[in-house]
This record gives sequence, structure tokens and C-alpha cells, in this order.
Amino acid sequence: MESIKKSDFYFELPERLIAQDPLEDRSGSRMLMLDKETGKMEHHIFREIMDYLAPGDCLVLNNTKVIPARLMGIKESTKASVELLLLKRREADVWETLAKPGKKAKPGTVISFGDGILKGEVIGIAEEGNRLVRFSYEGIFEEVLDKLGEMPLPPYITHKLKDKNRYQTVYAKYEGSAAAPTAGLHFTEGLLHEIEEKGVDIAYVTLHVGLGTFRPVKAENILEHHMHSEYYQISKEAADKINRAKEKGKRVICVGTTSCRTVESAADEMGKLTECSGNTDIFIYPGYRFKILDALITNFHLPESTLVMLVSALAGKEHVLCAYETAIKEGYRFFSFGDAMFITNSFTKYK
Repeated sequence: MESIKKSDFYFELPERLIAQDPLEDRSGSRMLMLDKETGKMEHHIFREIMDYLAPGDCLVLNNTKVIPARLMGIKESTKASVELLLLKRREADVWETLAKPGKKAKPGTVISFGDGILKGEVIGIAEEGNRLVRFSYEGIFEEVLDKLGEMPLPPYITHKLKDKNRYQTVYAKYEGSAAAPTAGLHFTEGLLHEIEEKGVDIAYVTLHVGLGTFRPVKAENILEHHMHSEYYQISKEAADKINRAKEKGKRVICVGTTSCRTVESAADEMGKLTECSGNTDIFIYPGYRFKILDALITNFHLPESTLVMLVSALAGKEHVLCAYETAIKEGYRFFSFGDAMFITNSFTKYK
């Protein structure tokens, strides 16, 4: 296959459109609807998505839970500040972490957090310079982390988060993510209840989001980009609901790129799902043929990111960049706490 250029996915984004704070009302975000076939657009409020979901459709949500993975500590020997970001649990008390500054976290270094309530010893170096840290503490690690850790907000969010739960979906269940599946932040419990009452199936899958999702694409030929692996799990119940929607000719609507990557990784060649778990490093870009997903609810992503490439695989690069241009002109809010897009093939209202 010929190369696909990273620069083809570039757009100019004014900094003022990067949402720094979540809205008071989760479902009050704006929603740009985009027809993936024609490029037609409409402007709505997110809660109006109700009108565009049909009985029998299946909404796929990622129920991963973000852990307060950012720890601020001091090096015991020199009292220098060190920040750790927990990326992946390797074994009971050993985590792969991102250390800042890395040069202060050589193997053998002991870092103290919360006046020694938690201690971490650097025991090795993993790929790309990530540090392997063994933690020691009293009690339950998750409780200690909840007390000392901060939510690992992306670097483009500079405001402090007042309420930890606002960087968490209302249906977050299984701990393990270093970042939130942000398309799901627009849903309230009430809205999900209304959607189920309408006869829409809701399937919960799990993909623990790693920071690799946000890693910039450095190669100009995107086919040279390496995606980091993330753990996913699909239950029998979720697989059955998704398969049923496909069999009946109804839409499978993924909420967020993480849900999309989960079902696309797990599907067989016939577009069927079974109960499974594993690791995926799937990279979806234009030319990809979707096996499961019909429509996508997503946020507005960074220029030249793998996420913009995934969205372009679904709706076409020209349609997506045109929609982004419109969103910028209309003052839509971008990224994690920003507004939503609903990419579908029908603007039909279902009462």
C-alpha cells in the first residue's frame, strides 16, 4: 500500500477552542451530526441524540474506569521532585510508569509519596524509557492511590479539575485506564435510561486506555507509526447484543474510538463477536473496512492524531476535515471536555 501522509490530517486549531473545564450539564454539550456518505451536517445539543437512535440499534460503551494515576513524590536521597504516571500494572505491586524527569529515576532510586504513606523503588527500565516501579505501602493499594493520586488529565488541559468524577463516565466500572474514554462523558444516567426505554440495546465492553492512544504520530508516512498495546475484554452478553443488532440489520453505534477499536479488534472475518479478552494495537486509518461499527459518537480530536485518522477511515478525510473546519468556525469546544460529533448514515428521527 502506498504511504499515507501525516500532514494530510493537519488543521489549524485556535487555542481558545480547547475546552479547559467540563460543562455543568454533561448532556448539554453541542453535537455536530455528520453524514458519513454525503458529508451533510446538522447542529444539535447532545441530549437530542435520543431522537436519532432507533429501537434495535446497539450502543457500545467502554466501561473502563480511570485511576488517579498521577503521583507527585520526592526522591528520598536528594529531596528532588519526581512525578510518576502509572501506565500499566505488570504484577501485584509492580507498575510500568512514565517518570518526569526521567534522569532522576534511575534503577535503585526510591521515591516517597504523601510523607512516606507510599514508596516506590525503580527496579528497571522498560521500552521507550518507561520506569518499572515496585510500590510498598500498608493497606489496599487502590485506597492509597485514591488518597494520593490525581487524575491524569491530558497536557492540553491546564485548569485543575474540581471534581475527580467529571473525568469519569457515569458508567465507569473496571479500574485500569490512564485516560478517560471521553466520548462517554456526555451521557447522564437519565439519558442512558431513556435510551434503553426506547428499545436501544446497550452493550458494555472494556478497553483500558493507555497513553499510547495520544502519542503523537512522528513518522510522515503514518504506516510506520507503532500503536501501543491496550487490554480489552468483551463479555458474552455484550457480544450477543452486538451480533443481534448486526443480524437484524440494525446499527452498531460505538461511543468513542476506544469502543470502536475494541469491537473491531475482536471481530472475526465474518463480522461476528464472541466472548473474549486480549491485547490490541489496532491502528485504523483510511482504507480500513469496518467489520462491526456502523456509526460513531466521538469528540473532536487533535490535528494529525491517530484518532482523526480513525474518524477519517469512517467518514472520509475530506468530509471530516470539512466538518472540523465548520466546527472551528461555529466555535465548538475541542478535545476531552469538548463537544461531540455523531457520525452516521442517516438523519432520520425515530420517535
